[in-house]
Amino acid sequence: MAVHASGQTVELRDILLKDKPDEMIAASPKATVPVLILPNDTVIDESLDVVHWALAENDPQNWYPQDPDARAEMETLIAENDGPFKSALDRYKYHVRFPEAGKEDYRAEGEKFLAKLDEKLSVSTYLFGDQPTYADICIFSFIRQFANSDRNWFDQAPYPHLQRWLEEWITSDRFKAIMKKQPLWKDGGGPVFFPSLTVENA
Repeated sequence: MAVHASGQTVELRDILLKDKPDEMIAASPKATVPVLILPNDTVIDESLDVVHWALAENDPQNWYPQDPDARAEMETLIAENDGPFKSALDRYKYHVRFPEAGKEDYRAEGEKFLAKLDEKLSVSTYLFGDQPTYADICIFSFIRQFANSDRNWFDQAPYPHLQRWLEEWITSDRFKAIMKKQPLWKDGGGPVFFPSLTVENA
């Protein structure tokens, strides 16, 4: 989302994680996605760092605030998403792998974060006001995963503001553009450039 919004063009190499190419492992031995290799051979292999890079290069949507206090507040919420909530999400999605508790227990743990977001969204369109920020794009995909783990439950859950916010993101032209299926990368094949479509709205 951030790369698309920034207008940067990258060569996209779509892979299967169960069949990781040697080139990826050589660039980033931790062998997880994303892996961004800059022209100077610098490797960025954390999603949040890719967001920071893209929006530092160009931020036409003003997603990355200049106010350090505002950034700090956003980073705190993102850290909560990436830490306790992500842990609850993984256990909720793959509850059969974690028999220590039931699916509903893991869902209840994740709901603490859902309730917090819903409260924030009850007073503003986005998480930090009436304009989207990088906090929204860093968090919404995880909420989407949580929702899709039991969509019937989520759609009836008492989080109307969160449901409205999520629906806006997943129906946006930008999200549809980045979710288009791409051919798997093969060494020696022609390059695939991303983005192939530029849109104005978030």
